[in-house]
Amino acid sequence: MPEEETELTLSEEAAAAAAAAEIAEQERPEHEAVEETGEPVSRLEFDLLKAERDQLLDRLARLQAEFENARKRAEREKISNRDYAVGSVVEKFLPVLDHFEMALKADGTVEQLRSGVELIVKQMEDVLRQLHVEAIPAEGVEFDPRRHEALGTVERNDLPDQHVAEEIRRGYTLHDRMLRPALVRVASNPKQTSE
Repeated sequence: MPEEETELTLSEEAAAAAAAAEIAEQERPEHEAVEETGEPVSRLEFDLLKAERDQLLDRLARLQAEFENARKRAEREKISNRDYAVGSVVEKFLPVLDHFEMALKADGTVEQLRSGVELIVKQMEDVLRQLHVEAIPAEGVEFDPRRHEALGTVERNDLPDQHVAEEIRRGYTLHDRMLRPALVRVASNPKQTSE
């Protein structure tokens, strides 16, 4: 009965090739090694090449470790910078929070409380402006779906068709990047749509 040939996986083939090379190396005389070209190489040349290979492998391992350390350091710096940025923004809002707390503790008339809250809102808008956060113009301007989110329509004769009639929630941009769109109701002018 003929022997069955079995297929080796790549790892088994590599292991078999390594074992064969090791056996051939052991059978070869110590003073002589053979290059792939088949010419004999002195043991000294072989040892020099082996030492050079070992140095290159060591250098590669060190470079990989340095790269990994640099990547981890960059990640830590990124997190640290983000935390610092958040801290500097929060620091600007702390006085606003202080004023809200004082307003809650204050005894006064409704008008006095209202004027106090209006001052706090102004202070908040100043802080946002310092951070380059700007409100999106809404009431009276033409509806722009990139900057406005329509909640519905309102029939109005005093405004042109497809213009913002009412701002429900203010929208904001940061350096021309949309933070959130303005939530609005859009005017529907029956006189203009019928013409």
